[in-house]
Formats: sequence, C-alpha cells, structure tokens
Amino acid sequence: MKFNTQLIHGGISEDPTTGAVSTPIYRSSTFRQHVLGGGPKWEYARTGNPTRASLELLMAQLEEGVAGFAFASGSAAIHAVFSLYSSGDHFIVGKDVYGGTFRLINKVLKRFGLEFTVVDTQDLAVVEAAVQDNTVAIYFETPTNPLLEVSDIEAIAKIAKKHGLKTVIDNTFATPYNQRPLTLGADIVVHSATKYLGGHSDVVGGISVTNDEEIAEQLAFIQNSIGAVLGPDDSWLLMRGIKTLSARMRIHHENTAAVIELLEKDPRVARVLYPGLPDFPGHDIAAKQMDHFGAMVSFELQAGLSAKKFVESLQVIMLAESLGGIESLIEVPAVMTHGSIPREVRLQNGIKDELIRLSVGIEDEEDLVADLQQALDQLS
Repeated sequence: MKFNTQLIHGGISEDPTTGAVSTPIYRSSTFRQHVLGGGPKWEYARTGNPTRASLELLMAQLEEGVAGFAFASGSAAIHAVFSLYSSGDHFIVGKDVYGGTFRLINKVLKRFGLEFTVVDTQDLAVVEAAVQDNTVAIYFETPTNPLLEVSDIEAIAKIAKKHGLKTVIDNTFATPYNQRPLTLGADIVVHSATKYLGGHSDVVGGISVTNDEEIAEQLAFIQNSIGAVLGPDDSWLLMRGIKTLSARMRIHHENTAAVIELLEKDPRVARVLYPGLPDFPGHDIAAKQMDHFGAMVSFELQAGLSAKKFVESLQVIMLAESLGGIESLIEVPAVMTHGSIPREVRLQNGIKDELIRLSVGIEDEEDLVADLQQALDQLS
C-alpha cells in the first residue's frame, strides 16, 4: 500500500472477530489460558496487548522497519533504546537535542556508567573523529530541536557501519510522512508520539522502530522488563490520530509557508530557522532526505527585544510546551523545553534568550499571520 493508504489500513485495521473497522480497545490486564504452558499469544498486558500490538505493527510499517514498540512517553522510548547497552559503552550524541534527552543522559544514564561525547553531527569529520574503541552508537535528531539543524542520515549511517556502530535517530520533528531514516541506513528510530503522530494534544506516548531482528528481540525484552508500556486507550488514540497524519501535515505545511513569509520580511525578526529555506544551512541535505520540510519554525527576535512580551501578546497561538498538535503552539526554549540545560551550554549551542520555537497548527493561515503580526507590533 502507498503511505497515505497505509495510514488508514495499516496495522490491524479490522477486528478479526467482529469486522469492526476501528481496532477494539482491549483493557484486560490478563488473558485466560486454556493449556498450561501452552505458550499463548496473549498472557499479560505488560508483555503484550492486542490494541498496542496493532499500533506497533502500524508504526513498523510506516517507518519501514521489522518491529515497533509503544511506550508510555517519548522519554521512555529513548530510555529503552539506551538500555540496550551496558556500563562502559560510549555514545556519540548530537549537540542539539531535546532538553529531556539532555537531562536523561546527564542526570540518569551517566550514573549507570554510560559514556557520551557531544558533537555537531552536521560535521561528518567531527563525528568520525569522536569514535572510540568502546563506542557503540551514534544518536541524533534531524531536524533538531529547537534549531532545526539538519544532519546527513545516510552519510552518518555509513560512518557507523564502517566502525560497527548503530545509528539511532529521533524522528519526532519530521514524522514518517516527511522522512524515513531506516530506509537511509539508520538502525533505530524513536518518536515522541505525543507530537505529530497523535496530533491532537490529548495523548502522551513514545515509539521506537527498528529494521534489525536482533535489536527487535532485545527491545521486546527491555520493554517487557522495564514495563513503561503504552496503555490500550492511549494506543487507540494514537492510531486514530495517525489516520489523519497526511491530511493534517498538508495543512501544517501550507500554513508554515505563510508564517515564514511574514517572519522573513519583518525587521524585528533577526533570523528564521527552517530547512525549507534555500539559504538555510543543511537545506540541500534536507531536500535530499526529506519528502517535505515539516511545520516547525524557530526564529530569533532582534537582540534586546522581549521574547516574553512577544509570546504573551499572542491570542490565537498558544504559549505551551509540546508541538505537533492541530493547534499552533509557541514556546521560548531557554525558559521552557531546554531550561534544564545550563545557560552557558545553551548559548554555546546557539540557543539564545531571544530564540522562539513555533509549532504551526492547522488554523486558518490568515488568523495565524494576523496574530503574529499584532504580537510583533507590540514590540515596536
């Protein structure tokens, strides 16, 4: 099936018992076994649940992997992937990652003996130079959060394979609608499914997908052992959201073009960060590996202008953490999503106090443009 059809008919789209076109929500915590030691398909909901299994199969198909795994949050999905490894293992990590990932690495994983080197994954020479004898994987986002930086997935995956490493990519910003890293050589993809996959700001979840059978077996063991699984109701909500991913993304992209046009011509905006702009660093790579450029836009106000005043002046666009919902959401990374990163590290990585991240929703584009314009006018 083509991608848009797979969104609707992928996974287990028809209940085999009743023919229901909406996958049932199986809330049972356990399942009756008729034969002692008979190896039933379903036995305990942490280990496997029919509703969650349908979502996991759907995500494996959309990302073109062999197996998918649904977790209680994106952070849980990321933690599960790092749990594949042991004390003393070393990871190369992209410098511009979600603040929660930074916190997980520095406040939790390092305490268990995992080692990390942070590099600019846009520079292939720097990536390869960071490889050590104990390096096991390269972990990065593309486009990144919040600077929208783009790294060459295929080139980094080749470096990884050359040195016997795995490549792990957070594909939250792009979604499989825009980019499928496993087809470009990556080994594992992770998502905060809370964002575009769910799409309605009403569910928290995480996804990991792999195209490696051995990794899939290990992730299944870890998922069951740690137990941070996605519940059946939330699994159903995610599947419902995924059905409209393509339709939503088309409107997201149309609105993003209108928003960028406004921001680029306003003198109070110092710069606009978006992979779709021809002069954006990494644009050519994005054009090569992405089908579309997404609906996340970051921009900097001119030095000295108040990001606080700007975001608090908006009426339609809502000041809130998260992204990827049908409503437009705006935030200031230095205070909100990346506030857990020390200021000197944020500034070193290019996250200034004037930086604003906008998740463009699917409201009427004229309302979004007018809202941004009036908020910018408040700064004059």
